[in-house]
Amino acid sequence: MLDLLPCRDRPVRRRVFFIADQRGAAAFEMLIVFAFLGVSLLLPLADVAAAGFQFVSAWGALRSFGQQIQYNTPPDVTNWASWKSGLPTSVAGYPINNLQVLCGDAIAACSGTNSGSPKYYTYTTTVTVSPIILTAVLCANSCTYTLSYSERFQ
Repeated sequence: MLDLLPCRDRPVRRRVFFIADQRGAAAFEMLIVFAFLGVSLLLPLADVAAAGFQFVSAWGALRSFGQQIQYNTPPDVTNWASWKSGLPTSVAGYPINNLQVLCGDAIAACSGTNSGSPKYYTYTTTVTVSPIILTAVLCANSCTYTLSYSERFQ
């Protein structure tokens, strides 16, 4: 569009930008797009990330408990029951369940009949996730998962 300005004697080009169209349609569409992206992409991603952080934290607690077992071995390997009862029952807020000391070459739980030297230890912990959006996906049967850990005595 060409206009003749009064102070000049030649035509000057005036640009017309889209900013002149201020009806608010783009702002309204942005609310719809943001709501769609937030609900369909970001909240499910946050559910998966929170569950992942909980699993990584639980796995770290299991490994640190395993390190404690490795570095604080029983002074008398034949008296594993008293050593086992002196270990903590939870690490970093995660309960240590089903702690077993496996003895002998058969790799079976130590007992009165299986009194070989302790070779392995195994234990479990539980992780409970609480998703916001992906409840049907992450909690198909239950929102509680069991992680197990096993390591050989060195």
